[in-house]
Amino acid sequence: MHVAASQPGCLSRAQVDLNNQMRSLWEQHVAWTRMAIRSIVFSLPDTDVTVARLLQNAPDMGDALKPFYGAAAGDAYAQLINEHLVIAADLVKAAKAGDQTAAAAAEKKWVANGDQIVEFLSRLNPYFPKEEFRQMFYQHLALTKGEAVALLQKDYKQSVQLYDSIERGALAMADMLTNSIIRQFLQCF
Repeated sequence: MHVAASQPGCLSRAQVDLNNQMRSLWEQHVAWTRMAIRSIVFSLPDTDVTVARLLQNAPDMGDALKPFYGAAAGDAYAQLINEHLVIAADLVKAAKAGDQTAAAAAEKKWVANGDQIVEFLSRLNPYFPKEEFRQMFYQHLALTKGEAVALLQKDYKQSVQLYDSIERGALAMADMLTNSIIRQFLQCF
């Protein structure tokens, strides 16, 4: 864990709890995304249930911000994350159908949504490392797209390797978000 300590070498229980929560949410984000991609790609009978569970990640992520930024900000963040997830599903569906035009349009919307997420977080928190997080988010998008392509091409080994990178990146983004919240609300920690 790479969380900023309120005192050198010392993490408070509240810091650890926040970091565990953020890491859990981002872990769920990428795990359920992977499961949804697999369900869509292979037309599994659990697709609707899996996508519904994936979409639950959005309000959960929004709820995690509410104690710091209020209900309106948490709900706005949840909406941006929901859009991120829905666009990802649309992208996979278009790619599976071989509709390159629709896939390219979805990917463009996905990147724009990523920029909206980064801008939103940077407006909330002056300690949020905007450009570093943006680059990490772009990497997240590229790796997730690569994971879907690998599954569509039945390159399962590559899809697993990509997922490992996706997971590491998600945890790093969770840590980055945690650190910026701790810095902004040090009195709470």
